Amino acid sequence: MAAEENEDVKPKINLVVEFEGQTCTIKVKSGMAFKKVFEAAEKRFGKEPGTFKFHFEGVRLNPESTPAEMSMEDGDTIDAHLQQLGGGGRPPHRR
Repeated sequence: MAAEENEDVKPKINLVVEFEGQTCTIKVKSGMAFKKVFEAAEKRFGKEPGTFKFHFEGVRLNPESTPAEMSMEDGDTIDAHLQQLGGGGRPPHRR
């Protein structure tokens, strides 16, 4: 039975979130949704919810995904980038 109990215990991993040279470490369970990680990082960096986009190894992270789904390990780094609003549109063509 001890082996069965150990399977239920999910180890926590430390994820490092980096934003403009600043870092914060967040301890999470590998099955926890990134939404909780995102909220904690935004709070620690003093930003409003939804301010950042988060990437791991060049892939944008979905708030409903988990570290386990991304094969993350203890000490992995998530990059935080400010959400860009506007731009990207082409000015109207004038003749």
